Amino acid sequence: MRRAVREWLGRYAPDGVVAVAVSGGSDSLALAAAACAEADVVHALTVDHGLQPHSAEVAAEAAAVALRLGCRSAWVRTVTVDRRDGRYPGGPEAAARLARYAALDEAREGLPVLLGHTLDDQAETVLLGLARGSGSRSIRGMAEFDDPWGRPLLGVRRETTRELCADLGLKPWEDPHNSAPEFTRVRLRGEVLPLLEDVLGGGVAVALARTAAQLREDGEVLDALAGELLADVREDGGLRIETLATAAPALRRRVIRAWLLERGAKSLTDSNLRAVEALVTQWRGQGGVAVGGSAAGTRLVAAREHGRLILRSE
Repeated sequence: MRRAVREWLGRYAPDGVVAVAVSGGSDSLALAAAACAEADVVHALTVDHGLQPHSAEVAAEAAAVALRLGCRSAWVRTVTVDRRDGRYPGGPEAAARLARYAALDEAREGLPVLLGHTLDDQAETVLLGLARGSGSRSIRGMAEFDDPWGRPLLGVRRETTRELCADLGLKPWEDPHNSAPEFTRVRLRGEVLPLLEDVLGGGVAVALARTAAQLREDGEVLDALAGELLADVREDGGLRIETLATAAPALRRRVIRAWLLERGAKSLTDSNLRAVEALVTQWRGQGGVAVGGSAAGTRLVAAREHGRLILRSE
């Protein structure tokens, strides 16, 4: 654990000053302990979602343990997760995650925030992405550093964090949501991955995490090449179709995706991207493609016009 944190700090936070998201679970407590041993200054950030009985007491205890471990400060914020207000779309798990990240981002005061995602979490993320079938981007998992979020434990097994807590005499909080079968990730953790490990003879979680790392390395190279192509095909606020049409499909879709996102498109799917790509490569006079993300009462539409791919609001 200490080596994983030390190596992460050397790559991404050489000044040794970080924040750690501490929920009170074994992963976050073990991470906080390792960070206090390796970093110069550690600030603990705890979010109370208010979704369970006694959540305030759980958050307060997590902050208190963080201070005992050596964190310089421990901050607790209660957030309201209300799907009806439109700020947090998706199910309760997604809504809580978005609220948590927003609160952590507000509290971090410019510091990178370490998160307790482990190798097992990475394997689950890869399986979820594989089921969505939306390409390599969805199965390359979580990044070791996606500013400001740091994940030093992506090479560490979940069982190791539990062992460290036991060695330190810590009693982690067991979130009942982590054993609730109505959540897809819980079933992956408790049913699917153990079955795969049994059928394939073990090592599945490690192999999935390794695959994610390899895909991420490949993806970063392709993204860099796509950035160069995007700069080359820009024309009057749109994209020059003649040049874009001759690009390799993997680069062309990355260019289209990056351009749509920077112009305000939201929640792009593989079918969205391929429909927009068809305006470039399979033009038969078809109409525009709605990509979402505009203001209330309007929508963003990608269309072909005078040899350019354009984005307009309707």
